[in-house]
Order: sequence, then structure tokens, then C-alpha cells
Amino acid sequence: MHYHNIPLFPLSAHLLPGGHMALRIFEPRYVRMVKEACAGNGYFVLCMLNSRGSQEANQHIFPIGTLCKIVDFDLLEDGLLGINVEGVCCVSVSDISTESDGLRVGECKDLHDWACVVEDEKISPLRDKLELIYDKYPEIARLYPELKFSDPMWVIYRWLELLPVDAANKQAFLGEKNCDKVLSYISELVR
Repeated sequence: MHYHNIPLFPLSAHLLPGGHMALRIFEPRYVRMVKEACAGNGYFVLCMLNSRGSQEANQHIFPIGTLCKIVDFDLLEDGLLGINVEGVCCVSVSDISTESDGLRVGECKDLHDWACVVEDEKISPLRDKLELIYDKYPEIARLYPELKFSDPMWVIYRWLELLPVDAANKQAFLGEKNCDKVLSYISELVR
């Protein structure tokens, strides 16, 4: 699929397909983004920040983002807008432009998921440790209508979100055509 002039939300936290995140929205450009998304199809793209890229030239946004759907919203006690989003799929982001209020929009195209056959002995230690994390931090688990520990791709994506891996490395992994490298990398870190 191709998405024209879709709003971009650059963030230092990372969300990948199947992931859920709670966001606090306060800047006027992002309040507008949420209103327009809710009036339309409910989508925007969450982008990883490139700290070395120029904001003026819109190079502070990495080329792989995650198409997100707003699944819930609420007015928070502090008066800010709270939204819960779900990552739908990875997209390539190009032709970024800046609107008058500072909201960035871009052209986005679906990227296919990794081709991946994951052996159970490789994923089971990661799955077990991830289950422990979700038990220890129920506030994260509550964001999910369903925890898909039996899905190896879901487990790999959650680890990639959680681990303190810089955005450039995450971009490199997401650009790979299979998940062998990322699986080895995560297994090393988690060990």
C-alpha cells in the first residue's frame, strides 16, 4: 500500500508492528494530527529520530517508520490528550515536507515483514524472559488486548522495542530481508 501525505510523528521511543504504546499529545501540530487521523482512517506514522540529521532538511527522521492506528484516546488528568496506538506495519518514508504549523508529512509505502523461520530453541529463552518482564511491569501488559508470546515475530519486535539499541542499528535490522541477524543480536544481549 501507498500512503500520500501521511502525518509523521518523530519519537525517541520505538514502536514496531504488533506493539502498543500510550502517548501524551500536547503540541498543537500533533493535536491536529490526532484529530485528522480520528476523522479519517485513524493512521499516522511513528518515526525514529536520527539525532545526526538536520531538522531543517527533514533528515532527522529515519527512512523506516511504523504505520500506527489510534485504538483509544482520552483526556488525561493534566488536561493533555492521551492516545493508545498499535503498530500495524513497517513503512518506508520519503518526500518529507513540513506544513505551516510544523507537522511533517511524507509519502509512505508498506515494507514486507522479515522472511523468517525461527526454531523453538532459539526463541523460547527470549519468550520466557519477555513473559517475566510483562509480569513485572503490568502497566505495559495492560496496553495489549492480547499478548502473543507464541508468535516469534511478535516476541522479536517487542525485544527490539525494549532493548536500548540505537535507532540506526534498529533501522539496519528492519532493512534486512530476514531476521537471523536480529535474532542472534537479541539473544546475545538478553543472555
